[in-house]
Amino acid sequence: MATETKFSLRTCAAILVTIAFFAFQMYIALVQQFAPMFQSPLHLVFALTLLFLYYPADHGYRKKVKKAAEAAGQTPDPALLNKYSWMNWIDLLAFAGIGFLLWYVLTQNVRLNEFVLGVDEVFPMDQAAMAVTILLLLVAVYRTLGGILAGFITVFIIFAWVSPYLPGIFHTNAKPYAQFIEEFTAGMTMTESGVFGTPLLTSANTLFYFIVFGAFFSTIGGGQLLIDMGMKVSNKSSGGPAKAAVLSSGLMGMISGSAVANVATTGVMTIPMMKKIGYEPEEAGAVEAVASTGGQIMPPIMGVGAFIMAEMLGVNYMSIAASAIIPAVAYYFAVFVLVDKIAAKRASRLDATADASIRVDRAILPRLYLLIPAILLVVWIIRGFSLMRAGMVGIFTCLICDAINYFVNKKDFLNLRQLWDCCIDGAKQAAAIAIPTAACGIIINVVTQQTSLATNLSSLIRSLDTSYLFLALAIAMVGCMILGMALPTVAAYLVGVILFVPCIQPILLKTGMAPATANLCANMFVFYYGIMAQITPPVCVASYTAAGIAGADAMKTGLKGFTFAMVGFLVPFVFVYNPPLLLHGTWQEIVISVLQLAIGTYFLALMVAGFFKNELNWLERTLLFAAALSLIAPEMISSIVGAVVGVAVLFLSTRRAKGASA
Repeated sequence: MATETKFSLRTCAAILVTIAFFAFQMYIALVQQFAPMFQSPLHLVFALTLLFLYYPADHGYRKKVKKAAEAAGQTPDPALLNKYSWMNWIDLLAFAGIGFLLWYVLTQNVRLNEFVLGVDEVFPMDQAAMAVTILLLLVAVYRTLGGILAGFITVFIIFAWVSPYLPGIFHTNAKPYAQFIEEFTAGMTMTESGVFGTPLLTSANTLFYFIVFGAFFSTIGGGQLLIDMGMKVSNKSSGGPAKAAVLSSGLMGMISGSAVANVATTGVMTIPMMKKIGYEPEEAGAVEAVASTGGQIMPPIMGVGAFIMAEMLGVNYMSIAASAIIPAVAYYFAVFVLVDKIAAKRASRLDATADASIRVDRAILPRLYLLIPAILLVVWIIRGFSLMRAGMVGIFTCLICDAINYFVNKKDFLNLRQLWDCCIDGAKQAAAIAIPTAACGIIINVVTQQTSLATNLSSLIRSLDTSYLFLALAIAMVGCMILGMALPTVAAYLVGVILFVPCIQPILLKTGMAPATANLCANMFVFYYGIMAQITPPVCVASYTAAGIAGADAMKTGLKGFTFAMVGFLVPFVFVYNPPLLLHGTWQEIVISVLQLAIGTYFLALMVAGFFKNELNWLERTLLFAAALSLIAPEMISSIVGAVVGVAVLFLSTRRAKGASA
C-alpha cells in the first residue's frame, strides 16, 4: 500500500471481493451447492484474493514501523512506511496467478468433476494450474502464519520428489518421471485428494458460517455477556477472579474455539484481577492460558478441527461433541479445583486492603436474550440439520436479537458500518482458516498418495503387539505435540490424522475394540494433543499471549500452564484405554468411568496445587499422583487401591491441619 487513503484501490477491491465472497457463500447455503471440484476451488480463490489484499508484500515491515512509532508515542513516518512499497509489484503477479486459477476452474469445471486418474489425460495447462496453486498457497501461508508452516509444507513437497532415494520408512518405490508428474498434478489439484479435498470443502460448507456467526455474536454483545456471566457466578468465592477466568474462558470458548482469541478477550480483565488478589504474574497468565485452551475441546462448538473430524469420520457433528463432553468437563473441573486450592494456599499473602470484587457494569438478566442465537444454533445441530444451515440460523438470529435490543433498550443497534465490519471480520477470519486448511491438503496428498510414508509408518507400528499400545500412543502424542507447536490446530490435527491415526487404530482393533470406537478414540487422541501443544513449551502461543498481558516471563508462564493442564495431557490416554468416557459403552460402564475419572482428577489437581487443608509435603503429593494414576486406569482393583491411598492422604492432611489450628 503506497498510501493510507481511506478509499485506496486495495480497499475498494477488498470491499468488492468481500461482497462477492459473501454472495457466493450465501448462494450455496440458501439456494444450491455446486460440485465439490467447483465449490472448493472458488472458495479458495476468494480466500487467496482477500489475504493478498489484506496482507500485501510489505505488510510485515509496515507493521513493525507502526509498532515502533506507537511505542515511542509518535506518528509513523510516511517515508518509512512506504520504503518497500515497490514490493507490492509482487502482489500483481499473485493476483495474475489468482486470475489464471479462476479462469482454469471456470473453463475446466466439467472436465475436473469427471476426471479419472489413469484414464483421462493431464495437460500442460493442468500442470501450470497445479504449480500456481501451490506457489500461491505457500506465499499466503508465509504472510499470514509465518515461515514455519510454509517451510513444513515445502519439506513435504521436496520429500515427494526425493523419497525414492531415501532409506527405511521414508522410501517409496520409484516411478517413471512422466507418470510421477501426472499423478502429482492430478492428486494435488485435479481430484479431491489434495488441495481441494475434504478439509477445504468443510471450510466452505461449515467453517465459514460458524466463523461469521462468531463475529456477529460477539458484536451484538453475546461474547461480553458470556464473560460477564462467568465473572458474576464466581464473584464472591475464594479466588474469584481466577474462577472467573476459568468460567468466562470456558463459556466464550464454546463459541469462539480459539485459545489465543479467548486469552486476548477475557485475559485483559481476569489477569489483572488475579494479580491483585495475590496470584503471581506467571500463575495468573498460566490459569488464563489453560482455561482459554480448553475452549477448543468444550462442546457444543469446539475448535474448527472438530468439524473436520466429523466430516472425515463421516458422522454427525453432534456425536463428536457428545463424545467430548466428559473429558472436557474433567479438564475444567481440574482447573477449577486447582485455582480454588491455589487461592487458599495464597490466602496468607493476600492484600487485605485490595478490592477483590469483580465488577460487572451491566445487569445480566436483561441481556439473556442475546444467548438465543447460540441456543438455537445448538438446537439445530442436535435436531440433525446441516451445520451450514445451523450456522445460517445463528447468523440471522443475531440480526433479529440486535433488532430486539434496539426496540427494547433503545440503544446498541448495529448501524450499517458495524454490520459491514462484522462481514469484513468474518470474511478475513474465514479466509485465514481456508488457507492453512487447503495447504494441509498438500501434505495429506504427499503422505497418502505420492509416497509410502503413511503406509510404512502404519505397517511398522501395526506389527507391534497390543502390549505396545502405550508405546504407540506415546509416539503419537509426541508427534502431535511437535506438530501442534509448529502448526495451527486445524493443520496439526489434519497432519496428525494422516500420520498417526493409521498407526494407533489397528492396535486398538487388536484389543477387540469396535471399529467405530477405535476410529473415534484415535482421532480424538490426535485432536487433543494438537490442542494441548498450544500450552506446551517451548512454543506455547496461548501462554505467551497471556504472559504478555500479565507482564510475566513467557517461558515460566508456559511451564506453569503445562503443569496446570496436566489432566488435559493424561485424559487422552484415559479415554483410549477406557472408551466409555467417550460415551461408547453401557450406562453402567459410563457411570463407573466418570466416578473414577472425577476422583482421580480431584487428586491430581490437589497434587499440582500442593494444598488441601494445608500445604502438602513432597511425599503426600507423590502419593496423590500415584493414587490419581491408579484411579484413572481402567482396572477396578487399581482404582480401589488409588481411592484408598488418596483418601488416606487427605485424612492425614486434615488431621494435621486441625492439630495446627488447635
